[in-house]
Formats: sequence, C-alpha cells, structure tokens
Amino acid sequence: MSIVTRRRLHHRAASAGAATTAGADLTATPVAPAGPGTAPDTADPADPASATVDDADPDRHSDTDGRLGLRFPPDFGWGAATSAYQVEGAAKDDGRGESVWDTFSRTPGRTHGGDTGDVAADHYHRYPTDLDLMRDIGLRSYRFSIAWPRVQPDGSGAPNQRGLDFYRRLVDGLHDRGITPMATLFHWDLPQALQDTGGWENRDTAYRFADYARAVFDALGAQVPVWLTVNEPKTVVQNGYIIGHHAPGRQDPDAAYLVAHHLHLAHGLAVAQLRDTGSTSRIGPALNLHPCYPADDSPASVAAARLYDGYENRLYLDPVFTGSYPADVLADLGPDSRLARGIHDGDLETISAPVDLLAVQYYTPIYVTATGGTERRWPTSVATWQQIFPEGMYDILTRVTRDYGPVPITVTENGLPTPDALAADGTVDDAGRVAFLRDHLAAAHRAIAAGVPLESYHVWSLLDNFEWEQGYDQRWGLIYVDYPTQRRVLKSSAHWYRRVIADNAI
Repeated sequence: MSIVTRRRLHHRAASAGAATTAGADLTATPVAPAGPGTAPDTADPADPASATVDDADPDRHSDTDGRLGLRFPPDFGWGAATSAYQVEGAAKDDGRGESVWDTFSRTPGRTHGGDTGDVAADHYHRYPTDLDLMRDIGLRSYRFSIAWPRVQPDGSGAPNQRGLDFYRRLVDGLHDRGITPMATLFHWDLPQALQDTGGWENRDTAYRFADYARAVFDALGAQVPVWLTVNEPKTVVQNGYIIGHHAPGRQDPDAAYLVAHHLHLAHGLAVAQLRDTGSTSRIGPALNLHPCYPADDSPASVAAARLYDGYENRLYLDPVFTGSYPADVLADLGPDSRLARGIHDGDLETISAPVDLLAVQYYTPIYVTATGGTERRWPTSVATWQQIFPEGMYDILTRVTRDYGPVPITVTENGLPTPDALAADGTVDDAGRVAFLRDHLAAAHRAIAAGVPLESYHVWSLLDNFEWEQGYDQRWGLIYVDYPTQRRVLKSSAHWYRRVIADNAI
C-alpha cells in the first residue's frame, strides 16, 4: 500500500467512518437535565422491580406529526433495535467475560466522560419491564444482539449456560408478548481473550465465531426466526482500525482491510453453521450503507465518488452477493495489501453462500469532491456527522435491489439523537425525532412502491443507551432512560410510533 493510498484511506475513514456510529466529536450538545419541578422519582436503581415507567401520552399534534396518508403492506414488520453492550449492563454477572469494549471504555480518554457500558440501561435485569414497553408500543419485531463474551467468556470452549439462559428468557418473553425476535450474533463486543491473540486480524477468530454461532443456534434454534451474522463490519474496519476511536482503538489501514475479510469470512462460516443444523430460520448480514454522491458534475468528482462508494458500500456488498471484491478497491489498495494476500482458496465461495435477507442500516449520505474529500449539504443532527437526508433512504434501498437483485430487505437501524430532556410534567417531547422517522418512512414507502422487497423497519433505538465513544452524551431512544434511577419514560416519538404501528400507516 502506497503512502498516498494510506493517507487517503485515513482521510476517507475520518470523514465517512464516523458516519457508521455516533461520531468522533466528544463535545456534542449535552443533554439538558430535568429542570426544577420535575416529578420526583423514588425508584431504587438497584432494584429492577421498583423501576418506574411513565407512559403518559402528551398527545401533542405538532406539524411534525402530520399524517401523510401512506399505508404499508399488511404484513409489514414494525420494530426497534438495540445491542447487547449498549443496553444490557451486568458486565460481570453470571459468568460474562471481558469484551474489547470493556477494555476500551475503561481506558482513560477513550469515551466521553469516561463512561462505560458496565450498567448501561440495565436491560439484563430489567428486560421484563422493557418487553412490556415493547408490547405496549405495539412492536411486532425486536432486533437485539447476543453478547459473545456472555456465551463464551474467553471466546471459545463450552458455552456458559447462564449466559444462554438469559437469551432463552428474553426470546421466550418476546414470544409471550407476540413480538418476533431478530437476533444479531456479533455487534462489536469481541471477547478480549480473542483480541489478545490478534482479534479480527487473526484468521482463526472467524472459526471461533463459527463455533460460537453454532452454540447459539443449538441453544435457541427455531425460536429465533431471523438471524443476523455480523453487524456493520465497516464500523469495525473504519472506526476500530483506521480512525481508532472504537475498540480496539487501532490506526492501521493495512490491518483494517484484512479485518474486513475475516469479518466476511466469519459471516460465511456462520451461515454454513445455520444451514448445517437444518434450521428453517433465515439469516443474512447487517450492513450500514451510505449513498455516495459526486459533489458536482465534473468527471473527477464522479470518479472519486465511485471509488468512495467502493470503500463505503461495494466492499461489503460485493463479496456476499457476487463472490468478489470490487476491482477498483483492490487496485487502490495494491496487490501486496494484507486484504489481497489474506484471501485463501475457497474463502469467497464461503462468504457468498446464499443468504435469505439483507439488513440495511441507513443514517447519512456522503458527498464526494474531485479530490476525494467530502462536503456537508444538509442540516445535521446532534451527531454532527449525520446529515439529515431522507431521500438517501430511497436511493440506497433501490440501489441495492437494482444492483444485487430482489433479496428481501429489512431496515434494522435508522434514527438520530436529539437533545431530549425530561419536562416538569414528566414528558419528553422529541419532535425532531418524529419528523425524522416520518420522513424516512415516507422514503421507505416510496422504495416499496418502486419494487424494493422491504419487509420490516426497526427504529434505532428502543432505549437511550451507551452510545460507544460518546458514552451517555447522546440520546437515540424512543424511550428515555434516567440513568441514575433507570426510570423509563416513553418519549413523544414512542407514542407517535405506536399510532403508526396501529394504523400501519404514516
């Protein structure tokens, strides 16, 4: 890899890799605390049974609530999403091992305010309350992730039955409430013991992932009808190995794209494990995709946007759906790159084994200049990397169907952080989130009308949570979490979403 390519990759990741999660800016607008006069809360934060929930519907019908008269297909799946490290807490309970995010977040200076996921939203202890809230909102699908170190504390060996039992209880609770489970096998919490032996740079980690996946499949079986293998491999690559503001905190572009290959291999091996069980459950990857547009009509901008798209989208779509890596990306990295040298005979056949669906996660567009830089075109959310551009949802969904065929699609993340605060009357008015969701759902509706086989949509996120390097500084949830007491309060967006689900329309 040439020094020019190395510098270009770091610049690209710094501008685009931040768009895979809650940004690198550790000085985002702080959340305003509850003001004087806020209703007192006497919940004991140590006792899940004492958790209070405020379900008062403020019934505010501002202009952002305006109905568009768009009805979704009768069997459309309305859901919300979380991930294990961001909501579960219980970092040392019931035999859970250490993950790379435990190590990273406990390292001074790595997260906003030194925040960790040790407690998070305490979902591990309070999941019955959270399941009741999902039912009350009307969710038909819940996308969650399984913590690898909770199942295999050291990343290999016999599974920890206490960890598996938690997920059995969670899945059973979902079924009891008429909610379909959708489980992600890997949402970035690699066991630290595997990181100590090379992590995703080590090819063997992909095979350990296959063993872990098999243990989970054997334990939960058909109770989970939809499995997602690896969540946002691009985020691990860009934020974890190029920018370095995610675990494991590396800045090594040579390693980064070898990591991409091993994550793809892990995906393919997990698909093979599910097929080997004879399960009728469906499986696919979860990819964060960002439409890349030329900043102007010049040939140089068009060419730069095409290569940018290679690193942002095709590097993750092509191996799964075409059995090859994008030729322009391979050429840009060079024949001696660790990615090129790391591809073994049979790898791409494993990676491109047929999948049943694709999970798409959309947050922001990217505008690429003639020099390969980026420009901001639209207003941003509290996460300053996130440009609010609903049309990008339509563009990325239709592009996937056009370029890769009619694979069934589920949107598994779409949302934004807003400066939510608990008002004196006990409500949280997040009108900006309502407008965002409405406009993105309208774009998704247009995509369905254009022939995209979109089956379901999941808001990111169900709960306010630990937002990676941002700690607790950003709130992305439909449900407000008062962290000192773990009190849950349905925001205006949750009440709005409940009406959307009931009507099957926006």
